[in-house]
Amino acid sequence: MTLLDLTPPKQLSSRLQGLPVAIIGAGPIGLATAANLADRGIDFVLLEAGDRIADSIEQWGHIRLFSPWRHLVDPVSKRLLAETGWQEPPADSLPTGAELLRDFLIPLADLPAIAARTRLGVTVTDVSREGMDRTRTNGRAQAPFLLRVTTADGVEELTARAVIDASGTYRSPNSLGSSGLDPLGLAEVADLVSPAMPDVLGRERDAFAGRHTVVVGAGHSAANTLLNLAALVEEAPDTRITWVIRNAQAVRVSTSPDDELQARASIGTRVDALVASGRIEIVDRFEIVRLARAGAGDPEASGVRITGRRGDGLETIEADRVVNATGFRPNLAMLREIRLELDEIVEAPKRLAPLIDPNVHTCGTVEPHGFAELTQPERDFFIVGMKSYGRAPTFLLATGYEQVRSVSAWLAGDAASARNVALTLPATGVCSTGAPGASDSSCCS
Repeated sequence: MTLLDLTPPKQLSSRLQGLPVAIIGAGPIGLATAANLADRGIDFVLLEAGDRIADSIEQWGHIRLFSPWRHLVDPVSKRLLAETGWQEPPADSLPTGAELLRDFLIPLADLPAIAARTRLGVTVTDVSREGMDRTRTNGRAQAPFLLRVTTADGVEELTARAVIDASGTYRSPNSLGSSGLDPLGLAEVADLVSPAMPDVLGRERDAFAGRHTVVVGAGHSAANTLLNLAALVEEAPDTRITWVIRNAQAVRVSTSPDDELQARASIGTRVDALVASGRIEIVDRFEIVRLARAGAGDPEASGVRITGRRGDGLETIEADRVVNATGFRPNLAMLREIRLELDEIVEAPKRLAPLIDPNVHTCGTVEPHGFAELTQPERDFFIVGMKSYGRAPTFLLATGYEQVRSVSAWLAGDAASARNVALTLPATGVCSTGAPGASDSSCCS
């Protein structure tokens, strides 16, 4: 493991003077980063690929989170909002994604100190150092970061004194194939494959009502979709649901009386009951290898044939639609010129990985961690939030809030505060020895 420089910044080089910190992603963690930097008087620019803040949450706004409000509000953001007369929602209530946006994230983004530094519709495609690819070392830490971005007006480049990547993983789903590669034939049926957590009871109802849907995945995003599809059956009795998992059981959504988040525990209870009643058919130990149009050669064919390895042979499932709820992975392509030290298994920062790798750390609670675990060989570059977990599951927003509080303190030169990390997370009561690909990233915090 590389020996890293963990001393806080003091005097910035002349090339870095006056440059902002660039925050990639205006989701909950990116906005909390902005709040923490603003609170410390550090200039920043907040870059969001979507046309509105927290654009990814907008996609699953119909889903109710299993964490109550008391675990969903960043402390510094709460204080800044309180100064404007903002009223915190009831601590024990469970918001939907849309309510999290409306009642917390949008008011936070509207604070003048944040709104004036936010750019929407800006996609970061590459991060590097000005005049330096990753092979050049001399004077590297004194060179500004260079971010290449695409906007409605074309391609441009921005410079920054530090970069905090809070871009998340929602836009980078895991593959349907157990190999980590897309199954053969995916391209020809891509129009019949939905991303995680489709709005089956709302805007996407017509695509699912009265049809046979196969949900692939063994985590909470799969479970939420299964529950919504089961509710759809009440309105459209011809709707059929098949749940495909790669392992013998879906440990991450298993019911545990020790889970301190009762809403999370109840998800498993409800799914188990639907499976037991026969309303959800479960197909376990099924590893997808190929997808094809049902009724090959028939131009009117609208279904998908799913071929998978099960035991010593191959089996086939035919359905109208597939939901990919296999979890998410970090997009690392834009960081090719950045010096990173990532775990070779879960693609998380090397020092964080042992705390979250399900091959090593098998329970849902995580030890407190901050800038030290997130520091990279590339000085002043940090990956935070869900992206910091790489392919590991069970990320909670409270974890990300403590990460960015510590990183912001470090960038401000406040070493004592940066190192004084404290985090109390609700226990899951669930432990597993499954491989990283066996379950999806936590949804929803």
